[in-house]
Amino acid sequence: MPRFFFDTYDGNLLIPDEQGQELENIEAAKLVAQEALPNMAKDKLPDGDQRVFLVSVRDEAGQVMVRVALSLVVDYPSNPED
Repeated sequence: MPRFFFDTYDGNLLIPDEQGQELENIEAAKLVAQEALPNMAKDKLPDGDQRVFLVSVRDEAGQVMVRVALSLVVDYPSNPED
């Protein structure tokens, strides 16, 4: 079974995955990356009004196979009563 590595970036900090995870294929790895993003956003709410959370999935050779991103944007719509 192939091993995939999940490097995470929260807009400030890049954390390379040194251990990886054995998964059936790249589609399974993509699902793992997608599932990680909401937790990243919840754990590190932006100090500003916008942040992009990113998971890069590498294979055993170090080649990036897929990148999955989540954008968190804080918007202040104008109040119609103003």
